[in-house]
Amino acid sequence: MYGTLIDTHGIVIKLEKYVGSKAPEFSRVWREKQLEYSFRRGLMQNYENFGVCTSNALDYTNSFFKNPLSQQAKEGLLNEYKTLPAFDDVKEGLIRAKESGFRLFAFSNGSADAVETLLTAAGIRDLFLGVVSVDELKSFKPNPAVYSHFLRKSGSVGANAWLVSGNPFDVIGAISSGMRAAWVQRSPEALFDPWGVEPTITVSSLTGLAEKITNEYANSKR
Repeated sequence: MYGTLIDTHGIVIKLEKYVGSKAPEFSRVWREKQLEYSFRRGLMQNYENFGVCTSNALDYTNSFFKNPLSQQAKEGLLNEYKTLPAFDDVKEGLIRAKESGFRLFAFSNGSADAVETLLTAAGIRDLFLGVVSVDELKSFKPNPAVYSHFLRKSGSVGANAWLVSGNPFDVIGAISSGMRAAWVQRSPEALFDPWGVEPTITVSSLTGLAEKITNEYANSKR
């Protein structure tokens, strides 16, 4: 969801009202801390949902930038985060994937309610068969148990299931758990972690995803 279907940096325009030209950097630090806090909570087995991680990360970022945001502004930004925009290629890419026969599930660190709200606001909820949230397991990606949970909920097996993500940590986590994975590299500047684990496929846009997965299956059967 976040960083793959939903553009977490879509909050930048709202941030400009409060921090001006620092908005892109503020957004970057907020996102990095949001993920860091989820990783740490997963390792500590001290679970709080992703919304709490997001709020804590905003508090940290606000302190890092010398407290430019009032409490009211922070609450407003957290509300804006609930309806962040989808990337421009998302709807067309999902429609193509669904028309190609793929069963689509939204799989997220976010709570099911938060994901439902985001998908509905983006106008893409009807393209998914369901939502699978880590909140049901009280852990976070890339815990292997989370990917197993997804397979159980979606009724699939690792060899046939594809994790599609713009986040390298998620791609590596899925492949390490026996799934296949597509990395969405929307920017040529985006780097993949040098862990010796490579994406099954890489796409620059979701619009080419279904065709590339289909070609991968065809090539594997030759």
